[in-house]
Amino acid sequence: MKTDPEAFIRANTTLMPPPHVPEISLHLASEAHELWLKTEEELEAIGLPPPFWAFAWAGGQGLARYVLDHPEVVRGKRVLDFASGSGLVGIAAVMAGAREVIANDIDPWAETAVRLNAEANRVSLGFTGADLIGQAVDADIVLAGDVFYDRAFADALVPWFATLAADGKRVLVGDPGRSYLPRDRLEFCAVYEVPVTRALEDSEIKKTTVWRFAISTRHEISKMFPTNLT
Repeated sequence: MKTDPEAFIRANTTLMPPPHVPEISLHLASEAHELWLKTEEELEAIGLPPPFWAFAWAGGQGLARYVLDHPEVVRGKRVLDFASGSGLVGIAAVMAGAREVIANDIDPWAETAVRLNAEANRVSLGFTGADLIGQAVDADIVLAGDVFYDRAFADALVPWFATLAADGKRVLVGDPGRSYLPRDRLEFCAVYEVPVTRALEDSEIKKTTVWRFAISTRHEISKMFPTNLT
């Protein structure tokens, strides 16, 4: 890294609560437009990948709200917060009584953001930067906020989530209507009206739904995704 992540995060964010999850405080970009719209050259110069961790995305806010409102979903369970970003959902899971929470994100900057946000909320959670897609996970529940924004990413996630669900894992997804959401594979849990940053979204409120990934048998999965399973 060309820039120290902790120093950059502290200098370019403000500790504040996401609007839909006021119980939690995060180091968030106080001026989303300026930080998010840095050019690729500017980001490369400081060694910064796109700073997803600096914003409380609608899907994550909705999923965190659901976990806090329904603590029985995670209480006493081992939780994986996939594509964690800021760590919002994982922090909510700890607060709701999860036995163990691991945040996962391949962005190395997210590890620092998660640590700082966990410290700010006086909770403890683990972190892994491994690419877990397609792998077995040592968790009872997988939480994924706002992950269906890219076609290639969604194409990789759907068979993996289907396999995890078939193996008995509960997979919960928070999504504000992203383009590649696999609606035919999902079961409705709850819906929220989530305030968001207009600089990043097309409105100030995003209708955000929490879904459970439907359970399929391995035979059904192999027919749908024959090249993705061994």
